[in-house]
Amino acid sequence: MNTPPFTELGLPAPLLQAIADLGYEQPSAIQALAIPVAMEGHDLVGLSQTGSGKTAAFVLPALAKIEINKRKPQVLILCPTRELAIQVCEEVHRLGAKLPKLHAVPVYGGAPIGRQFRALEDGAHLIVGTPGRLLDHLRRGSFNPAEIKMTILDEADRMLDMGFREEMEEMLALLPATRQTMFFSATMNRGVETLIKRFGKNPQMLQIERKALTVESVEQRYYEVRERSKVEVLCRLLDLEDPRLAIVFCNTKKAVDECTEALLARGYPADRLHGDVTQQMRERVLTRFREGKVEVLIATDVAARGIDIEEIDIVFNYDVPQDPEDYVHRIGRTGRAGRSGRAVTFVFGRDLYRLQNIERTIRQKITRHRVPSQEEVEDRRADALYDAVRDRLEAGSFQGHESQVERLLDQGHTATDIAGALFTLLREATGRENQSIAEDGNGPGNGPGNAHNFDRGDTRPHRPDNTQDRSSSYAGEMAKLFINLGKTHGINAKDLVGMFYREGQVPDGTLGHIKLFPRHTIVEVPEECVEKTMRALGKSKLRGKPFRINRDKQL
Repeated sequence: MNTPPFTELGLPAPLLQAIADLGYEQPSAIQALAIPVAMEGHDLVGLSQTGSGKTAAFVLPALAKIEINKRKPQVLILCPTRELAIQVCEEVHRLGAKLPKLHAVPVYGGAPIGRQFRALEDGAHLIVGTPGRLLDHLRRGSFNPAEIKMTILDEADRMLDMGFREEMEEMLALLPATRQTMFFSATMNRGVETLIKRFGKNPQMLQIERKALTVESVEQRYYEVRERSKVEVLCRLLDLEDPRLAIVFCNTKKAVDECTEALLARGYPADRLHGDVTQQMRERVLTRFREGKVEVLIATDVAARGIDIEEIDIVFNYDVPQDPEDYVHRIGRTGRAGRSGRAVTFVFGRDLYRLQNIERTIRQKITRHRVPSQEEVEDRRADALYDAVRDRLEAGSFQGHESQVERLLDQGHTATDIAGALFTLLREATGRENQSIAEDGNGPGNGPGNAHNFDRGDTRPHRPDNTQDRSSSYAGEMAKLFINLGKTHGINAKDLVGMFYREGQVPDGTLGHIKLFPRHTIVEVPEECVEKTMRALGKSKLRGKPFRINRDKQL
Protein backbone atom coordinates (compact mmCIF):
# COMPACT_ATOMS: atom_id res chain seq x y z
CA MET A 1 0.00 0.00 0.00
CA ASN A 2 1.41 3.41 -1.04
CA THR A 3 0.51 5.78 1.76
CA PRO A 4 0.10 9.52 1.15
CA PRO A 5 2.36 11.95 3.08
CA PHE A 6 1.13 13.53 6.32
CA THR A 7 0.62 16.82 4.48
CA GLU A 8 -2.27 15.25 2.53
CA LEU A 9 -4.20 13.96 5.55
CA GLY A 10 -5.89 17.27 6.45
CA LEU A 11 -3.89 18.00 9.60
CA PRO A 12 -3.22 21.61 10.72
CA ALA A 13 0.22 23.19 10.42
CA PRO A 14 1.27 22.97 14.12
CA LEU A 15 0.76 19.19 14.09
CA LEU A 16 2.63 18.81 10.79
CA GLN A 17 5.52 20.76 12.29
CA ALA A 18 5.60 18.50 15.36
CA ILE A 19 5.53 15.43 13.12
CA ALA A 20 8.45 16.77 11.08
CA ASP A 21 10.44 17.58 14.22
CA LEU A 22 9.93 14.02 15.47
CA GLY A 23 11.35 12.71 12.21
CA TYR A 24 8.26 10.92 10.89
CA GLU A 25 8.23 11.03 7.11
CA GLN A 26 5.42 8.70 6.02
CA PRO A 27 2.28 7.72 7.96
CA SER A 28 1.75 4.06 8.79
CA ALA A 29 -1.08 2.19 7.09
CA ILE A 30 -3.54 2.68 9.97
CA GLN A 31 -2.64 6.39 10.22
CA ALA A 32 -3.19 6.93 6.49
CA LEU A 33 -6.63 5.27 6.70
CA ALA A 34 -7.88 6.59 10.04
CA ILE A 35 -6.77 10.23 10.14
CA PRO A 36 -8.79 11.48 7.10
CA VAL A 37 -11.92 9.64 8.29
CA ALA A 38 -11.55 11.06 11.81
CA MET A 39 -10.87 14.56 10.49
CA GLU A 40 -14.19 14.41 8.59
CA GLY A 41 -15.96 13.72 11.90
CA HIS A 42 -17.03 10.12 11.27
CA ASP A 43 -17.09 7.40 13.92
CA LEU A 44 -14.68 4.62 13.09
CA VAL A 45 -13.46 1.18 14.11
CA GLY A 46 -9.73 0.61 13.64
CA LEU A 47 -8.65 -3.04 13.72
CA SER A 48 -4.89 -2.89 14.12
CA GLN A 49 -2.24 -4.56 16.26
CA THR A 50 -0.29 -2.73 18.96
CA GLY A 51 2.90 -1.44 17.39
CA SER A 52 1.26 -0.43 14.09
CA GLY A 53 1.25 3.30 14.88
CA LYS A 54 -2.38 3.43 15.99
CA THR A 55 -1.70 5.86 18.87
CA ALA A 56 -0.84 8.68 16.48
CA ALA A 57 -3.78 7.60 14.32
CA PHE A 58 -6.21 8.82 16.98
CA VAL A 59 -4.08 11.39 18.87
CA LEU A 60 -3.45 13.57 15.79
CA PRO A 61 -7.14 14.06 14.81
CA ALA A 62 -8.02 14.49 18.49
CA LEU A 63 -5.49 17.32 18.82
CA ALA A 64 -6.70 18.84 15.55
CA LYS A 65 -10.25 19.10 16.95
CA ILE A 66 -9.28 20.75 20.25
CA GLU A 67 -10.05 24.44 20.79
CA ILE A 68 -7.01 25.60 22.78
CA ASN A 69 -8.68 28.80 23.99
CA LYS A 70 -11.45 26.76 25.61
CA ARG A 71 -9.88 25.30 28.80
CA LYS A 72 -12.44 22.51 29.20
CA PRO A 73 -12.30 18.72 28.60
CA GLN A 74 -12.95 18.12 24.90
CA VAL A 75 -11.36 14.70 24.28
CA LEU A 76 -11.52 11.54 26.40
CA ILE A 77 -9.19 8.57 25.76
CA LEU A 78 -9.81 5.25 27.57
CA CYS A 79 -6.93 2.80 28.03
CA PRO A 80 -6.87 -0.63 29.74
CA THR A 81 -3.82 -0.03 31.98
CA ARG A 82 -2.06 2.82 33.76
CA GLU A 83 1.13 2.09 31.80
CA LEU A 84 -0.65 2.51 28.49
CA ALA A 85 -2.47 5.63 29.75
CA ILE A 86 0.89 7.20 30.65
CA GLN A 87 2.39 6.26 27.28
CA VAL A 88 -0.58 7.69 25.37
CA CYS A 89 -0.43 10.92 27.37
CA GLU A 90 3.31 11.18 26.62
CA GLU A 91 2.51 10.77 22.92
CA VAL A 92 -0.12 13.52 23.21
CA HIS A 93 2.52 15.89 24.55
CA ARG A 94 5.04 14.90 21.85
CA LEU A 95 2.60 15.35 18.97
CA GLY A 96 1.06 18.46 20.56
CA ALA A 97 4.40 20.15 21.23
CA LYS A 98 3.56 23.03 18.84
CA LEU A 99 0.14 23.70 20.36
CA PRO A 100 0.58 26.52 22.89
CA LYS A 101 -0.92 25.97 26.33
CA LEU A 102 -2.12 22.44 25.56
CA HIS A 103 -3.09 20.70 28.81
CA ALA A 104 -3.46 16.91 28.85
CA VAL A 105 -3.97 14.95 32.08
CA PRO A 106 -3.55 11.20 32.75
CA VAL A 107 -5.82 9.69 35.41
CA TYR A 108 -5.60 6.09 36.62
CA GLY A 109 -6.04 3.95 39.69
CA GLY A 110 -3.23 3.39 42.14
CA ALA A 111 -2.23 7.08 42.13
CA PRO A 112 -3.32 9.77 44.63
CA ILE A 113 -6.75 10.95 43.53
CA GLY A 114 -6.26 14.34 45.20
CA ARG A 115 -3.46 15.23 42.81
CA GLN A 116 -5.70 14.28 39.89
CA PHE A 117 -8.49 16.48 41.30
CA ARG A 118 -6.14 19.48 41.27
CA ALA A 119 -4.92 18.75 37.75
CA LEU A 120 -8.50 18.53 36.46
CA GLU A 121 -9.53 21.70 38.32
CA ASP A 122 -6.79 23.59 36.46
CA GLY A 123 -8.62 22.77 33.26
CA ALA A 124 -7.65 20.03 30.83
CA HIS A 125 -8.26 19.93 27.08
CA LEU A 126 -7.68 16.18 26.90
CA ILE A 127 -7.99 13.44 29.54
CA VAL A 128 -6.40 10.00 29.24
CA GLY A 129 -7.31 7.35 31.77
CA THR A 130 -8.40 3.89 32.79
CA PRO A 131 -12.16 3.13 32.83
CA GLY A 132 -12.51 2.68 36.60
CA ARG A 133 -10.75 5.90 37.61
CA LEU A 134 -12.36 7.96 34.82
CA LEU A 135 -15.81 6.79 35.89
CA ASP A 136 -14.92 7.62 39.49
CA HIS A 137 -14.07 11.20 38.48
CA LEU A 138 -17.28 11.49 36.45
CA ARG A 139 -19.37 10.36 39.43
CA ARG A 140 -17.59 12.79 41.74
CA GLY A 141 -18.04 15.66 39.28
CA SER A 142 -14.28 16.25 38.98
CA PHE A 143 -14.84 17.50 35.45
CA ASN A 144 -17.82 18.50 33.32
CA PRO A 145 -18.26 16.17 30.30
CA ALA A 146 -20.61 18.56 28.48
CA GLU A 147 -17.91 19.77 26.06
CA ILE A 148 -16.56 16.30 25.17
CA LYS A 149 -16.57 16.18 21.36
CA MET A 150 -14.47 13.04 20.83
CA THR A 151 -14.09 9.78 22.76
CA ILE A 152 -11.46 7.14 21.92
CA LEU A 153 -11.39 3.57 23.20
CA ASP A 154 -7.83 2.28 22.86
CA GLU A 155 -7.48 -1.54 22.95
CA ALA A 156 -11.22 -1.97 23.46
CA ASP A 157 -10.99 -5.78 23.34
CA ARG A 158 -8.43 -5.80 26.13
CA MET A 159 -10.56 -3.52 28.33
CA LEU A 160 -13.48 -5.91 27.92
CA ASP A 161 -11.25 -8.91 28.69
CA MET A 162 -10.16 -7.17 31.90
CA GLY A 163 -13.78 -6.85 33.08
CA PHE A 164 -14.38 -3.15 32.39
CA ARG A 165 -17.59 -3.66 30.40
CA GLU A 166 -19.94 -2.08 32.97
CA GLU A 167 -17.65 0.90 33.62
CA MET A 168 -17.23 1.54 29.90
CA GLU A 169 -20.94 1.35 29.19
CA GLU A 170 -21.86 3.61 32.13
CA MET A 171 -19.24 6.17 31.16
CA LEU A 172 -20.18 6.26 27.48
CA ALA A 173 -23.83 6.73 28.48
CA LEU A 174 -22.87 9.82 30.53
CA LEU A 175 -21.09 11.54 27.64
CA PRO A 176 -22.80 13.83 25.07
CA ALA A 177 -24.65 11.84 22.41
CA THR A 178 -23.30 14.19 19.71
CA ARG A 179 -19.69 13.16 20.35
CA GLN A 180 -17.51 11.41 17.79
CA THR A 181 -16.43 7.91 18.90
CA MET A 182 -13.40 5.91 17.73
CA PHE A 183 -12.87 2.28 18.65
CA PHE A 184 -9.41 0.74 18.27
CA SER A 185 -9.00 -2.96 18.83
CA ALA A 186 -6.71 -5.82 17.84
CA THR A 187 -9.66 -8.17 17.35
CA MET A 188 -13.35 -7.92 16.55
CA ASN A 189 -14.98 -10.21 19.08
CA ARG A 190 -18.62 -10.31 20.15
CA GLY A 191 -18.07 -7.96 23.10
CA VAL A 192 -16.44 -5.29 20.93
CA GLU A 193 -19.15 -5.67 18.30
CA THR A 194 -21.88 -5.17 20.92
CA LEU A 195 -20.17 -2.06 22.26
CA ILE A 196 -19.84 -0.58 18.78
CA LYS A 197 -23.50 -1.24 17.90
CA ARG A 198 -24.70 0.41 21.11
CA PHE A 199 -22.46 3.49 21.18
CA GLY A 200 -21.23 3.98 17.60
CA LYS A 201 -22.97 6.01 14.89
CA ASN A 202 -22.53 4.09 11.64
CA PRO A 203 -18.78 3.78 12.16
CA GLN A 204 -16.48 3.13 9.22
CA MET A 205 -14.57 -0.14 9.52
CA LEU A 206 -10.81 0.16 8.90
CA GLN A 207 -8.72 -3.00 9.06
CA ILE A 208 -4.96 -3.47 8.66
CA GLU A 209 -3.61 -6.90 7.91
CA ARG A 210 -1.03 -7.99 10.44
CA LYS A 211 2.50 -8.19 9.10
CA ALA A 212 5.51 -9.90 10.57
CA LEU A 213 6.94 -7.34 12.98
CA THR A 214 10.33 -8.97 13.48
CA VAL A 215 12.51 -11.36 11.58
CA GLU A 216 13.62 -14.74 12.83
CA SER A 217 17.23 -13.94 12.01
CA VAL A 218 17.45 -11.48 14.95
CA GLU A 219 18.43 -13.05 18.28
CA GLN A 220 16.74 -11.00 21.04
CA ARG A 221 17.84 -10.94 24.67
CA TYR A 222 17.80 -8.61 27.69
CA TYR A 223 19.94 -7.90 30.74
CA GLU A 224 18.81 -6.44 34.06
CA VAL A 225 21.15 -3.48 34.48
CA ARG A 226 21.06 -0.50 36.84
CA GLU A 227 21.37 2.94 35.29
CA ARG A 228 24.83 3.54 36.75
CA SER A 229 26.10 0.19 35.41
CA LYS A 230 24.93 0.57 31.81
CA VAL A 231 28.18 1.91 30.38
CA GLU A 232 30.29 -0.86 31.93
CA VAL A 233 27.90 -3.62 30.78
CA LEU A 234 27.76 -2.08 27.30
CA CYS A 235 31.57 -2.10 27.16
CA ARG A 236 31.76 -5.71 28.31
CA LEU A 237 29.27 -6.81 25.66
CA LEU A 238 31.09 -4.87 22.95
CA ASP A 239 34.31 -6.62 23.96
CA LEU A 240 32.68 -10.05 24.01
CA GLU A 241 30.52 -9.68 20.89
CA ASP A 242 33.22 -7.82 18.91
CA PRO A 243 30.76 -6.44 16.33
CA ARG A 244 31.96 -4.81 13.14
CA LEU A 245 29.21 -2.18 13.45
CA ALA A 246 26.79 -1.57 16.34
CA ILE A 247 24.00 0.92 17.06
CA VAL A 248 23.14 1.98 20.62
CA PHE A 249 19.66 3.51 20.98
CA CYS A 250 18.88 5.99 23.78
CA ASN A 251 15.57 7.71 24.52
CA THR A 252 17.01 11.22 25.00
CA LYS A 253 19.69 13.47 23.51
CA LYS A 254 21.28 13.83 26.94
CA ALA A 255 21.66 10.05 27.27
CA VAL A 256 23.20 9.90 23.77
CA ASP A 257 25.77 12.56 24.70
CA GLU A 258 26.68 10.94 28.03
CA CYS A 259 26.98 7.45 26.54
CA THR A 260 29.11 8.71 23.64
CA GLU A 261 31.51 10.59 25.92
CA ALA A 262 31.84 7.55 28.19
CA LEU A 263 32.66 5.22 25.28
CA LEU A 264 35.15 7.67 23.76
CA ALA A 265 36.89 8.00 27.13
CA ARG A 266 37.27 4.23 27.21
CA GLY A 267 38.82 4.10 23.77
CA TYR A 268 35.93 2.93 21.60
CA PRO A 269 35.55 4.42 18.08
CA ALA A 270 32.10 5.93 18.69
CA ASP A 271 30.01 8.87 17.48
CA ARG A 272 26.52 10.24 17.99
CA LEU A 273 23.35 11.20 16.13
CA HIS A 274 20.47 13.19 17.62
CA GLY A 275 18.27 16.14 16.85
CA ASP A 276 20.96 18.74 17.58
CA VAL A 277 23.38 17.25 15.04
CA THR A 278 23.41 19.29 11.81
CA GLN A 279 22.58 17.64 8.49
CA GLN A 280 26.16 18.12 7.29
CA MET A 281 27.57 16.49 10.43
CA ARG A 282 24.96 13.72 10.22
CA GLU A 283 26.11 12.81 6.71
CA ARG A 284 29.73 12.84 7.83
CA VAL A 285 29.01 10.57 10.81
CA LEU A 286 27.04 8.11 8.67
CA THR A 287 29.82 8.00 6.06
CA ARG A 288 32.39 7.21 8.74
CA PHE A 289 30.03 4.60 10.20
CA ARG A 290 29.57 2.88 6.83
CA GLU A 291 33.33 2.85 6.30
CA GLY A 292 33.91 1.30 9.73
CA LYS A 293 35.91 4.28 11.05
CA VAL A 294 33.14 4.66 13.62
CA GLU A 295 32.19 1.22 14.94
CA VAL A 296 29.60 2.23 17.55
CA LEU A 297 26.86 4.72 16.66
CA ILE A 298 24.80 6.12 19.56
CA ALA A 299 21.48 7.61 18.45
CA THR A 300 17.92 8.58 19.31
CA ASP A 301 15.00 7.00 17.42
CA VAL A 302 14.31 10.20 15.50
CA ALA A 303 17.93 10.67 14.39
CA ALA A 304 18.25 7.03 13.31
CA ARG A 305 15.31 7.13 10.89
CA GLY A 306 16.43 6.58 7.33
CA ILE A 307 19.63 4.73 8.21
CA ASP A 308 19.98 1.83 5.79
CA ILE A 309 23.23 -0.03 6.44
CA GLU A 310 23.24 -3.80 5.97
CA GLU A 311 26.38 -4.66 7.95
CA ILE A 312 25.08 -3.74 11.43
CA ASP A 313 25.79 -6.79 13.61
CA ILE A 314 24.08 -5.79 16.86
CA VAL A 315 21.58 -3.26 18.20
CA PHE A 316 21.60 -2.16 21.84
CA ASN A 317 18.50 -0.71 23.48
CA TYR A 318 20.40 1.32 26.08
CA ASP A 319 16.96 2.60 27.17
CA VAL A 320 13.75 0.60 26.69
CA PRO A 321 11.70 2.41 24.01
CA GLN A 322 8.40 4.01 25.01
CA ASP A 323 6.50 2.43 22.12
CA PRO A 324 6.75 -1.21 20.97
CA GLU A 325 6.77 0.11 17.41
CA ASP A 326 10.05 1.89 18.14
CA TYR A 327 11.49 -1.41 19.37
CA VAL A 328 10.50 -3.04 16.09
CA HIS A 329 12.14 -0.23 14.10
CA ARG A 330 15.29 -0.41 16.20
CA ILE A 331 15.98 -4.12 15.94
CA GLY A 332 15.08 -4.04 12.27
CA ARG A 333 18.42 -2.29 11.72
CA THR A 334 20.21 -5.63 12.13
CA GLY A 335 19.68 -9.06 10.56
CA ARG A 336 19.30 -7.61 7.07
CA ALA A 337 20.05 -9.10 3.65
CA GLY A 338 19.97 -12.65 4.95
CA ARG A 339 22.46 -11.98 7.73
CA SER A 340 21.89 -12.98 11.34
CA GLY A 341 21.57 -10.14 13.82
CA ARG A 342 21.50 -9.57 17.56
CA ALA A 343 19.36 -7.23 19.68
CA VAL A 344 20.20 -6.50 23.32
CA THR A 345 17.97 -4.54 25.72
CA PHE A 346 18.91 -3.12 29.14
CA VAL A 347 16.04 -3.14 31.63
CA PHE A 348 15.59 -2.42 35.31
CA GLY A 349 12.60 -1.92 37.61
CA ARG A 350 9.50 -0.68 35.79
CA ASP A 351 11.20 -1.23 32.42
CA LEU A 352 10.10 -4.86 32.75
CA TYR A 353 6.48 -3.79 32.15
CA ARG A 354 7.46 -2.14 28.88
CA LEU A 355 9.40 -5.23 27.90
CA GLN A 356 6.32 -7.40 28.51
CA ASN A 357 4.28 -5.05 26.31
CA ILE A 358 6.92 -5.42 23.59
CA GLU A 359 6.78 -9.22 23.88
CA ARG A 360 2.98 -9.15 23.49
CA THR A 361 3.32 -6.93 20.43
CA ILE A 362 5.95 -8.98 18.60
CA ARG A 363 4.55 -12.30 19.88
CA GLN A 364 8.03 -13.46 20.76
CA LYS A 365 9.79 -14.18 24.01
CA ILE A 366 12.88 -12.09 24.74
CA THR A 367 15.27 -14.21 26.80
CA ARG A 368 17.01 -12.96 29.92
CA HIS A 369 20.81 -13.33 30.10
CA ARG A 370 23.29 -12.94 32.93
CA VAL A 371 25.57 -9.91 32.85
CA PRO A 372 29.01 -11.17 31.72
CA SER A 373 31.68 -11.13 34.41
CA GLN A 374 35.00 -9.30 34.33
CA GLU A 375 36.75 -12.66 34.05
CA GLU A 376 34.79 -13.62 30.92
CA VAL A 377 35.74 -10.35 29.28
CA GLU A 378 39.40 -10.75 30.23
CA ASP A 379 39.44 -14.29 28.83
CA ARG A 380 37.93 -13.03 25.57
CA ARG A 381 40.56 -10.28 25.28
CA ALA A 382 43.36 -12.73 26.00
CA ASP A 383 42.05 -15.08 23.31
CA ALA A 384 41.78 -12.22 20.80
CA LEU A 385 45.33 -11.08 21.58
CA TYR A 386 46.63 -14.63 21.20
CA ASP A 387 44.82 -15.04 17.86
CA ALA A 388 46.21 -11.75 16.55
CA VAL A 389 49.81 -12.63 17.44
CA ARG A 390 49.46 -16.17 16.08
CA ASP A 391 48.06 -14.88 12.78
CA ARG A 392 50.93 -12.40 12.49
CA LEU A 393 53.47 -15.16 13.12
CA GLU A 394 51.84 -17.50 10.63
CA ALA A 395 51.78 -14.76 8.01
CA GLY A 396 55.46 -14.02 8.61
CA SER A 397 54.76 -10.28 8.83
CA PHE A 398 56.93 -9.47 11.82
CA GLN A 399 60.33 -8.75 10.27
CA GLY A 400 62.30 -5.60 10.98
CA HIS A 401 62.67 -5.93 14.74
CA GLU A 402 65.44 -8.54 14.93
CA SER A 403 68.04 -6.08 16.24
CA GLN A 404 65.86 -4.99 19.20
CA VAL A 405 65.13 -8.62 20.09
CA GLU A 406 68.81 -9.51 19.88
CA ARG A 407 69.75 -6.60 22.17
CA LEU A 408 67.28 -7.82 24.78
CA LEU A 409 68.62 -11.39 24.49
CA ASP A 410 72.17 -10.11 24.88
CA GLN A 411 71.14 -8.41 28.14
CA GLY A 412 70.15 -11.78 29.57
CA HIS A 413 66.39 -11.69 29.03
CA THR A 414 64.82 -14.94 27.91
CA ALA A 415 62.58 -15.22 24.86
CA THR A 416 59.68 -16.05 27.18
CA ASP A 417 60.26 -12.89 29.26
CA ILE A 418 60.45 -10.73 26.14
CA ALA A 419 57.25 -12.21 24.71
CA GLY A 420 55.48 -11.76 28.06
CA ALA A 421 56.53 -8.10 28.26
CA LEU A 422 55.35 -7.45 24.70
CA PHE A 423 51.99 -9.12 25.40
CA THR A 424 51.60 -6.89 28.47
CA LEU A 425 52.43 -3.72 26.52
CA LEU A 426 50.05 -4.70 23.73
CA ARG A 427 47.25 -5.38 26.16
CA GLU A 428 47.76 -2.06 27.97
CA ALA A 429 47.81 -0.16 24.67
CA THR A 430 44.69 -1.77 23.24
CA GLY A 431 42.72 -3.00 26.25
CA ARG A 432 40.20 -1.41 28.59
CA GLU A 433 40.16 -1.82 32.34
CA ASN A 434 36.96 -3.27 33.79
CA GLN A 435 35.00 -1.65 36.56
CA SER A 436 33.30 -3.57 39.32
CA ILE A 437 29.52 -3.08 39.32
CA ALA A 438 26.64 -4.11 41.56
CA GLU A 439 25.51 -6.67 38.96
CA ASP A 440 28.74 -8.61 39.63
CA GLY A 441 27.42 -9.44 43.09
CA ASN A 442 30.48 -7.77 44.56
CA GLY A 443 30.05 -4.12 43.76
CA PRO A 444 31.86 -1.33 45.58
CA GLY A 445 31.62 -1.79 49.30
CA ASN A 446 29.98 -5.21 49.06
CA GLY A 447 32.26 -7.36 51.11
CA PRO A 448 35.54 -9.21 50.69
CA GLY A 449 37.56 -8.71 47.58
CA ASN A 450 36.52 -5.10 47.18
CA ALA A 451 40.14 -3.99 47.47
CA HIS A 452 40.72 -5.64 44.10
CA ASN A 453 38.07 -3.66 42.24
CA PHE A 454 40.95 -1.70 40.75
CA ASP A 455 43.14 -4.71 39.98
CA ARG A 456 45.27 -4.28 36.86
CA GLY A 457 47.06 -0.96 36.73
CA ASP A 458 45.90 -0.03 40.22
CA THR A 459 47.97 1.28 43.07
CA ARG A 460 47.15 1.05 46.73
CA PRO A 461 45.97 4.20 48.55
CA HIS A 462 48.82 6.69 48.58
CA ARG A 463 50.54 8.54 51.40
CA PRO A 464 53.86 10.33 51.09
CA ASP A 465 55.61 7.34 52.70
CA ASN A 466 53.30 4.73 51.08
CA THR A 467 53.03 2.90 54.38
CA GLN A 468 49.39 3.28 55.51
CA ASP A 469 45.99 2.58 54.08
CA ARG A 470 43.70 5.57 53.62
CA SER A 471 41.24 4.23 56.17
CA SER A 472 43.79 4.70 58.96
CA SER A 473 44.12 8.44 58.30
CA TYR A 474 40.93 9.62 56.59
CA ALA A 475 37.50 8.10 57.18
CA GLY A 476 35.36 10.68 55.36
CA GLU A 477 33.43 10.32 52.11
CA MET A 478 35.55 9.96 49.00
CA ALA A 479 34.82 11.15 45.45
CA LYS A 480 36.24 9.88 42.17
CA LEU A 481 37.77 12.33 39.69
CA PHE A 482 38.27 11.60 35.99
CA ILE A 483 41.42 12.72 34.13
CA ASN A 484 41.61 12.21 30.36
CA LEU A 485 45.26 11.10 30.40
CA GLY A 486 46.49 7.58 31.12
CA LYS A 487 49.24 5.00 30.59
CA THR A 488 49.56 5.55 26.86
CA HIS A 489 50.36 9.23 27.57
CA GLY A 490 53.26 8.21 29.82
CA ILE A 491 51.46 9.03 33.07
CA ASN A 492 52.31 7.08 36.25
CA ALA A 493 51.03 7.04 39.82
CA LYS A 494 53.99 9.01 41.20
CA ASP A 495 53.22 11.92 38.84
CA LEU A 496 49.63 12.00 40.04
CA VAL A 497 50.44 11.75 43.75
CA GLY A 498 52.88 14.65 43.54
CA MET A 499 50.51 16.83 41.54
CA PHE A 500 47.48 16.26 43.77
CA TYR A 501 49.40 16.95 46.98
CA ARG A 502 51.50 19.88 45.69
CA GLU A 503 49.15 21.64 43.28
CA GLY A 504 45.74 20.14 43.99
CA GLN A 505 45.61 21.23 47.66
CA VAL A 506 44.72 17.71 48.83
CA PRO A 507 45.76 17.28 52.50
CA ASP A 508 48.67 14.89 53.06
CA GLY A 509 47.63 11.30 53.67
CA THR A 510 44.07 11.65 52.32
CA LEU A 511 44.54 10.64 48.66
CA GLY A 512 42.73 7.39 47.85
CA HIS A 513 43.05 4.81 45.09
CA ILE A 514 44.57 5.78 41.76
CA LYS A 515 43.39 3.66 38.83
CA LEU A 516 45.41 4.03 35.64
CA PHE A 517 43.75 3.07 32.35
CA PRO A 518 45.36 3.21 28.91
CA ARG A 519 43.66 6.51 28.03
CA HIS A 520 42.29 7.93 31.27
CA THR A 521 42.74 7.81 35.04
CA ILE A 522 40.42 7.71 38.06
CA VAL A 523 41.67 9.27 41.31
CA GLU A 524 39.93 9.17 44.71
CA VAL A 525 40.02 12.39 46.75
CA PRO A 526 38.06 13.54 49.82
CA GLU A 527 34.62 14.79 48.83
CA GLU A 528 35.26 18.07 50.67
CA CYS A 529 38.27 18.76 48.42
CA VAL A 530 36.62 18.15 45.04
CA GLU A 531 35.71 21.72 44.04
CA LYS A 532 38.94 23.40 45.17
CA THR A 533 41.06 20.59 43.70
CA MET A 534 39.38 20.84 40.29
CA ARG A 535 39.84 24.63 40.35
CA ALA A 536 43.48 24.33 41.43
CA LEU A 537 44.30 21.80 38.69
CA GLY A 538 42.21 23.46 35.99
CA LYS A 539 45.27 24.83 34.16
CA SER A 540 47.89 22.33 35.33
CA LYS A 541 49.83 19.96 33.08
CA LEU A 542 50.98 16.36 33.50
CA ARG A 543 54.31 15.61 31.83
CA GLY A 544 53.82 18.77 29.80
CA LYS A 545 50.32 17.78 28.63
CA PRO A 546 47.14 19.77 29.43
CA PHE A 547 44.25 17.65 30.65
CA ARG A 548 40.58 17.72 31.54
CA ILE A 549 39.47 16.90 35.10
CA ASN A 550 35.92 16.41 36.36
CA ARG A 551 33.82 14.06 38.45
CA ASP A 552 33.65 10.51 37.17
CA LYS A 553 30.03 9.87 36.16
CA GLN A 554 30.10 6.13 35.72
CA LEU A 555 30.81 4.72 39.16
